[in-house]
Amino acid sequence: MYRSDSTSLPKDLPNVVLIVVDDMGWTDCGFMGSEYYETPNIDQLAKESMVFTNAYAGAANCAPSRAALMSGMNSPRTGIYTVSPSDRGNVKSRKLIPIKNTEFLADSVYTMAEMFKDAGYVTGHFGKWHLGENPCTQGFDVNVGGGPSGHPKSYFAPYIYPDLPAPKGEYLTDRLTNEAITFLENNKKNPFFLYMPFYTVHTPIQGKEAIVQKYKSKASTEAHHRADYAAMVESMDYSVGRILNKIDNLKLDNTLIVFTSDNGGIFAISKQWPLRAGKGAYYEGGIRVPLTIKWKGYIEPGKTNVPVLNMDFYPTFRDIIQAKIPANKIFDGVSLKGLLLENKELEERSLFFHFPVYLQAYSKKSGVNRDPLFRTRPGTAMIRGDWKMIYYYEDEQVELFNLREDISESNNLAQQLPEIVREMKKSMDDWIVDTKAPVPSQLNSDYDEAWNRKQINKYRP
Repeated sequence: MYRSDSTSLPKDLPNVVLIVVDDMGWTDCGFMGSEYYETPNIDQLAKESMVFTNAYAGAANCAPSRAALMSGMNSPRTGIYTVSPSDRGNVKSRKLIPIKNTEFLADSVYTMAEMFKDAGYVTGHFGKWHLGENPCTQGFDVNVGGGPSGHPKSYFAPYIYPDLPAPKGEYLTDRLTNEAITFLENNKKNPFFLYMPFYTVHTPIQGKEAIVQKYKSKASTEAHHRADYAAMVESMDYSVGRILNKIDNLKLDNTLIVFTSDNGGIFAISKQWPLRAGKGAYYEGGIRVPLTIKWKGYIEPGKTNVPVLNMDFYPTFRDIIQAKIPANKIFDGVSLKGLLLENKELEERSLFFHFPVYLQAYSKKSGVNRDPLFRTRPGTAMIRGDWKMIYYYEDEQVELFNLREDISESNNLAQQLPEIVREMKKSMDDWIVDTKAPVPSQLNSDYDEAWNRKQINKYRP
């Protein structure tokens, strides 16, 4: 029986475990459809959770998504749009001067971790931070492995980065899990916030050899076929299972558990079909992610197609633990408490993704992005109901897709439906004003239109 009204919430503060996998795509779990990757522990978690099929990261790559998650705010409020610098790609292909990127989350931002700490929680961070030099300056009591870098030098010790003394050959995912389990054991009598941002499955792609060999002999598909990547996914799943088992063994039933990814998967490594493109692109493959939320006895397992963002976690946690926060704290996400605990409908809203910078393509021959030279050129994306619009600042062009009928974003309806474009563009403009989102407008004197066109034609399928 699920205690669905808020008056039946436990008197004791719930523990919160937030697991964020790096670069894990929407289809890279068994419960999301993959028959190649083996994720039995995550699949079991999904059976016990509310599963969100339309969950979105706050951005299409690491740092801005993590800033959105930890701050509850969209990129224009943090200034973090990409992994620096913002002028990536050949200078002769960039028509505009991009907005300067902010590399780290300002200490002045009142983070999710600070909220938990001020509410009496012990806070632990195990893995990738990427938002500053040390997460302990932004609300964490314990930090293992977190710093400014976005990926490890190696998943096998000696790691070099992160700077963790370890016996030669130790696997980083296992080590971080060991440390997190120690944190659970040490704080079983305290309310705790465990943030588990695994470095895996980010590059370098390095799986344990025995598991790699297993997948080399397994039937694969064109979308899911990398044995080394599959081995990383399986090791991560095993670590998630260890954490879940420890929670059960310690009888920490009053624990809310979130599992998700920071952005879409890398297209060249694991394709997210039927979604278009991957990490770094603002098509669905770059921003749609797996998401499960479990709270035994309080959240009824099942599936929902309600669109949600990782910016929603912060205000949701705030409402559940009834935390006091600074009066001037801004949230761009919304609380999911009513949806999770009482099955209340979430008020329809528009989702925005602002990217006033450049991000070069992994491969000019992939054929999945708007042009072969960039994963994303400066633009803003907006989702409202079934409709998704992407507006590009270089040429003022628009893409309009009906996600319900065309989840692959293959049919641009902008010319056929100008009224919808006008309505959505008005809402987008209002949002840009409201958030003070900077829009690039200064022309780049090194831009070469002829050279740019020649390169696009050279690599376009």
